[in-house]
Amino acid sequence: MLDEFLNVPRVAYFSMEIALRNEIPTYAGGLGVLAGDTLRSAAELRLPLVGVSLVSRAGYFRQEIDSEGRQIEKADTWDPSRWAQPLDAKVAVRMEDRPVWVGVWLYVVESHMGGRAPVLLLDTDLPENRTDDREISHYLYGGDEAYRLKQEMVLGFGGVRILRALDFEISAYHMNEGHSALLGVELLRRYMYPSDDVRPGELPYDLPRVRDLCRFTTHTPVEAGHDRFSYDLVKRLFASSVYGYDDRGAPPPGRPGAEHGPIDFALLSSLAGERELNMTQLALNVSDFVNGVAKRHAEVSSNMYPGYHMRAITNGVHPYMWSADVFRELYTRYVPGWCHEPELLVRVEEIPDGAILDAHARAKQALIDRVRALTSITLDAKVATVGFARRMTAYKRPELLFSDLARLKAIARARPLQIVLAGKAHPRDEEGKRLIARLHGLARELAGAVSVAFLPDYDLELALLLVAGADIWLNTPQPPLEASGTSGMKAAFNGVPSLSVLDGWWVEGCIEGVTGWAIQDAGSLYEKLEHLVLPLYYGASDGGSGWVRVMKGAIGRNAAYFNSHRMMRRYATEAYLR
Repeated sequence: MLDEFLNVPRVAYFSMEIALRNEIPTYAGGLGVLAGDTLRSAAELRLPLVGVSLVSRAGYFRQEIDSEGRQIEKADTWDPSRWAQPLDAKVAVRMEDRPVWVGVWLYVVESHMGGRAPVLLLDTDLPENRTDDREISHYLYGGDEAYRLKQEMVLGFGGVRILRALDFEISAYHMNEGHSALLGVELLRRYMYPSDDVRPGELPYDLPRVRDLCRFTTHTPVEAGHDRFSYDLVKRLFASSVYGYDDRGAPPPGRPGAEHGPIDFALLSSLAGERELNMTQLALNVSDFVNGVAKRHAEVSSNMYPGYHMRAITNGVHPYMWSADVFRELYTRYVPGWCHEPELLVRVEEIPDGAILDAHARAKQALIDRVRALTSITLDAKVATVGFARRMTAYKRPELLFSDLARLKAIARARPLQIVLAGKAHPRDEEGKRLIARLHGLARELAGAVSVAFLPDYDLELALLLVAGADIWLNTPQPPLEASGTSGMKAAFNGVPSLSVLDGWWVEGCIEGVTGWAIQDAGSLYEKLEHLVLPLYYGASDGGSGWVRVMKGAIGRNAAYFNSHRMMRRYATEAYLR
């Protein structure tokens, strides 16, 4: 089964999380969903990629909500043997002077159009390892600082070694965020100058060659989101793999090019930071192609990391994956070829208004049915529905819509609205958990005036129901902390316009009154909801045709452009084919 993927050089796409399918909980949020869409588009476009990630047997977590609105985390384990094939390869990564053995599973991403892309899932749950080492690849973003660094050693060191053990020919290494930056160190250990060419005091590593191989996509404009590790921990875990120079400035003996040779600590600190190992800084310094995930994000990242050429490749979402069945059928009928060339959706005007409205009505009813099943709340198909679903954390500001309950009730008395919410808070994000409980309290305060439903255990299936079934998609991050955001792009594929803060992708996607509306704060949110959005939705002045025009604007202007096929074609031409 693996042989079909070994016939051409491939780009190795490293990501700590990848959303492969709903039954495989190897993702926590937007980063993983983007990685999944990347591999799906690669399969569909026949781009030669191979994904590398951890198997994360224990998943992220399943979310339950108690009677007070508090999040409860439940285990979400999965059995890789149900979905993936074990491969006959193992490599060792030394930690604290002992070998930790890493095995691998093969999962194949299959396009509905016939393309296939391999994903390698690294696994330390092997009988050769001691109990605590077997759990290194279990928990996605779990454990303490030492556990996280061990995971990143498995991903970076182990991933490169597994690729070589399986005979993959790699043309480039693409790091999706900094978690996999240690792959650059592994490549430096592999590519060393012959000892005769190294003068005393010089480092023997071929850094230009490594930089030519590496690409880095940063996603996080929040300082706290960049992984950092103390060098005391690094030295302890790397142990005998780390060396320094002797008192004469000469490196210790070693066979040049030995991939399992020691790591020079002076080199590591020069690339990753003097006081602590900063994975983002390391990734920046071992890559000659670096990009942010939206134009605004590239600007923010350039300010955070001056001196680096920060390109911008704006994210996109997978066309087929994020279009509800009713819209897939509609596009296939009126815009043939849209799956492979989503830019053809600029022809959305060829689709009758009635067909758009009917497709949306069916998607909305599917959401209403799920809301009733999960919460016992019955929503009204005729009432404007605001959707908000994403990771529950402070900078996303999920409570902004509820800043003034009296104002919100007054708006709803004039033109009714209902709200559907969803999202998980990281188990260690206490503020995020408090926000979820707070939202449930606000929903109780609005009872009888505005129906509010919070859907538990947000996942890929629920996300598609939400982005297709809502009438208005709300996004309220604190600028400039939204790197890109992709939920509004998913909504656009289903004809749902965005009402969003101008940050991330929406800076590029917003055409006021055409694809949706821009807001700045709670005041402007209420103002536009009351005087522009709801009157247009209820057809106060034009009998309803204005709303369909905005739905078509979202499809023809946003979905046609903000898709992962366009994104991957740009990566292919600008980052991979060099």
